[in-house]
Amino acid sequence: QVQLVESGGGLVQPGGSLRLSCAASGSMTSIAVMGWYRQAPEKQRELVATITSGGGTNYAASVKGRFTISRDKAENTVYLQMNSLQPEDTAVYYCHVLRTAWDGSYNYWGQGTQVTVSS
Repeated sequence: QVQLVESGGGLVQPGGSLRLSCAASGSMTSIAVMGWYRQAPEKQRELVATITSGGGTNYAASVKGRFTISRDKAENTVYLQMNSLQPEDTAVYYCHVLRTAWDGSYNYWGQGTQVTVSS
């Protein structure tokens, strides 16, 4: 099992910045991918950014160049630095971990943290 605790959400004005953190604990071996997803009201959950155990990153086109994902392996924490935030970035942001094991792959989700971009 993997437990995820997110922090760092809040209210910010357009053009502002926020940094999300997700601390992972539990069975941290064989963590293949850590990442962030978001879900706006009445919309489906969508990928924001991911980072692999080898450090490879992937971003949604809508956030590329504005958001940066990083990982502190020693602290088992993944971060999402969000700059130049826009109202359309308003959503609940969820931390995600994909763990691979001998008997299959397992997905774990955080409880979500609200990000609101508004003047």
